[in-house]
Amino acid sequence: MLSLLAALSNGSYAPHGAAMAWRSDLLWSNVAADAILALAYFLIALGLAVLIRRRRDFAFGWMFWCFALFLAADSLNHLMSIVTLWHPFYGLQAIVKGLTAAASIATAIALWPLVSKVISMPSRAQLSAANAELEAIVEERDAALAELREQIAHRRDLEAALLQSQKLEAIGQLTGGIAHDFNNLLQAVAGNLELIARKPDDIDRVVSWSASALNAVERGRLLTGQLLAFSSKQRVDLQSVRLTELIGGVKDLLERAVAPLGQVGVERIDPGLNVEVDALQLELALLNLAFNARDAMPEGGTLTISAEHRSGAVSPELPVGDYVALILSDTGVGMSPEVRARAAEPFFTTKAAGKGTGMGLSMALGVARRSGGSLAIDSEEGRGTAITLFLRVAAGQPRRIVGDDARSDTRIDLSGYTIALVDDDAQVRGSLADTLISAGATVREAADGGAGVELVRSVRPDLLVVDFAMPGMTGADVVGQVREEHPDLPVVLVTGFADTAKLNAVADASVAVLWKPFEAQELLRKVAGLLRR
Repeated sequence: MLSLLAALSNGSYAPHGAAMAWRSDLLWSNVAADAILALAYFLIALGLAVLIRRRRDFAFGWMFWCFALFLAADSLNHLMSIVTLWHPFYGLQAIVKGLTAAASIATAIALWPLVSKVISMPSRAQLSAANAELEAIVEERDAALAELREQIAHRRDLEAALLQSQKLEAIGQLTGGIAHDFNNLLQAVAGNLELIARKPDDIDRVVSWSASALNAVERGRLLTGQLLAFSSKQRVDLQSVRLTELIGGVKDLLERAVAPLGQVGVERIDPGLNVEVDALQLELALLNLAFNARDAMPEGGTLTISAEHRSGAVSPELPVGDYVALILSDTGVGMSPEVRARAAEPFFTTKAAGKGTGMGLSMALGVARRSGGSLAIDSEEGRGTAITLFLRVAAGQPRRIVGDDARSDTRIDLSGYTIALVDDDAQVRGSLADTLISAGATVREAADGGAGVELVRSVRPDLLVVDFAMPGMTGADVVGQVREEHPDLPVVLVTGFADTAKLNAVADASVAVLWKPFEAQELLRKVAGLLRR
């Protein structure tokens, strides 16, 4: 008894393998079992460690580390059981068992909350059902997107139709003034022609009368050109435009738009201000803004047009840069804050039914944006309205407009050339033929498109002059058929009103478009330019 107490007190224990010394088979079976368990636990822990390091995307990876630590500690514990069979390192074994116990407790504590989370996770069947539901939702979304695209396309078509309606409405409002102007032009032409017929031998006065008639024709051409631009579909054609010339050209229309009670005042505009814009679209926008100003001045007033160069951050919608601010200010009733906030919305109008479509300001804003600019409204009830169109400053200079050159008396000689002339109007065809013959050309005529195609095939002319608007086969159709056999044949396409898309389909370097009405010299210049290019 005393020896046992002494052993417990001084730590001189015997290895517990001594108790099995008399049974060697029992001893070695314990060694084998502990060795196998130690090796298995170690390999499992190592496998878990390699898996987690290679697949860092695994959920709950920290839980696998806990299991690996627990198994590694247990493996060490079994190794200590083998050691203590021959060596009494019971203190070290106690430490290892304590570490194993700590690892197992930590693993257990971490495992149980995780069990509830894993149980709540969806099963494979639930995931399949969720995927099927998600696919159904995606199909519904795709169907909704397709329907939305159709609605957007439909709305775009409606907006285009309403824009056309707005153009026609604008022309309708100008009808009275335009009829008056055309009557004056016709009177000027008829009067001068009558004077020429009465005194054809008075050369000096005939020249003066013919110049006066041609001047009236030129004024009519400008007016009809503007009206056709307003009433027909036009593609956006951005180019450098001299602002002073554009405002000067549209001023008469603006004055008629605000008549009879309103007046138009144009402040001096710097001749060097060039903007990048579709000129025809901008003219239409100005005309619509003039109508709005007229309606805002029921008792009469003044619409003032001015322009100035501005640089920097001119509008929150625009990048920093150089712009021209084109300002239209009226002395009308102005807008309330609520109306001003919605004034540029499509179809929004404060006018009575039938008095407007609500597209004027919206259309002007669209023109500005398509040109890379914007629009701003400054208005207050009782103090009038100022609409500012911000337009980009043009990088290049406007194309040179040939004016007096077209009227010059420079002799153009077309001797030796054969020209095919196709026009369904006998009077127009006759005058064009006389003009070409007077320059020395040989002219062969046809009265419709089909005959014109056959004429080109038989005669093989040096150039074709063809009217666009003909019944049955248009001038563009004639050009298309002729080009199949004669791809390099120069063509002068004469038109007073044409479909832009069809003109674009036949347009190239060897096709020149001549807009009616035109002067004889202008026709000869076009023909000579194509023949000698």
